Amino acid sequence: MSVTKLPFEKIERELFVKKKAETSPKFGIDPDKRPVDELINFGIVNINKPKGPTSHQVSAYVQKILKIKKSGHSGTLDPKVTGVLPVALGRGTRIVQVLLNAGKEYVCLMHVHKEIPEGKMRSTINEFVGKIKQKPPLRSSVKRQVRERKIYYIDILEIDGKDVLFIVGCQAGTYIRKLCHDIGEKLGVGAHMAELIRTKAGPFKEEDSVTLQDLADALWYYRNEKNEKFIRKCIQPIESAVTHLPKIFVFDTTVDTLCHGADLKVPGISLIESEIQPDENVAIMTLKGELVAVGIARMSPKDMLKKDKGVAAKTEKVFMLPGTYPRIQK
Repeated sequence: MSVTKLPFEKIERELFVKKKAETSPKFGIDPDKRPVDELINFGIVNINKPKGPTSHQVSAYVQKILKIKKSGHSGTLDPKVTGVLPVALGRGTRIVQVLLNAGKEYVCLMHVHKEIPEGKMRSTINEFVGKIKQKPPLRSSVKRQVRERKIYYIDILEIDGKDVLFIVGCQAGTYIRKLCHDIGEKLGVGAHMAELIRTKAGPFKEEDSVTLQDLADALWYYRNEKNEKFIRKCIQPIESAVTHLPKIFVFDTTVDTLCHGADLKVPGISLIESEIQPDENVAIMTLKGELVAVGIARMSPKDMLKKDKGVAAKTEKVFMLPGTYPRIQK
């Protein structure tokens, strides 16, 4: 489809070594080798939401299929809208908060109320790329006040009479139904959203999504045939939800302190990715690539490399259970 990328997809991160270290095979586990039963309670499913149910109902269906007590979805889709709906499982549910602010991509069929010359249509739509102001529609879960949102790109895929098919990448919280209405106003003829598919929600893409039936079938094969292949395709490690975030990798001996809610201090750092911005989200990882916590960066990568003390990141949400790694290894 479009080769246009969301902002985080354009970033190429380098990995800097502050202090080289090995990770002990005695503790923790490579996320891709996590047992399936653990994934079911600490993973994420990229559901391709069907038309009809609400996002909350889809999350409830996932819960029922997997027989778990808790699940949560990221980024509400209207009942008529289909596409990417990440659903976090069990104790990984809080990860959806990290995804809520990630960029989104949609394919939209807009119907204009009068035919418009193609040149005018393209130039008018291009005017909506960049910062726009939107007032949420009447049926919305947020307060109806004018908000600024960013449109990263809009590519027209096809124009057929009054129907315009386009792909749009945008900041979280952008209403595509309202975008269509505003484009129609600008054209002077009116327009409305006829169909909408979400193709990306942060790092999750439509081509990697699975249906509710896929998930149910995969669980059957796992429970009855002892075949893990399909369930591992459906349920991704929780770490998949932070692939869009910059990362800091810590020593094994630092992990347990963070699991108890402590902030990450500079002496605990082994590796640092580039493009970390102070006051923005950062994923704190083990050297095996496990998610320990999500925090707020308090230093730039340059300062983390240069300094010997100080808080590198304020711990916000802890995901790893205390005791997974010991404080002092023997």
